[in-house]
Amino acid sequence: MDLNILAGALLLAFAAITGGIGNALVFSRYLDGVVRQPEVQRTLFAQTFIGIALVEALPIIAVAFGIMLVLGII
Repeated sequence: MDLNILAGALLLAFAAITGGIGNALVFSRYLDGVVRQPEVQRTLFAQTFIGIALVEALPIIAVAFGIMLVLGII
């Protein structure tokens, strides 16, 4: 039982870290694109939010599995 709690806690921690890193990378690429071509800011802004949504999908799934491990459902 103790290993499930440890595994769930590690899963939650890595999900938070990787989600933050992924969002930072996507947004930094958006800023690079806007600096190079300011006229396409609206297009890049929409694509950035699609990218952030895709990046956040995996950490959300990992959080769900981490909570299930901590609670002992799995």
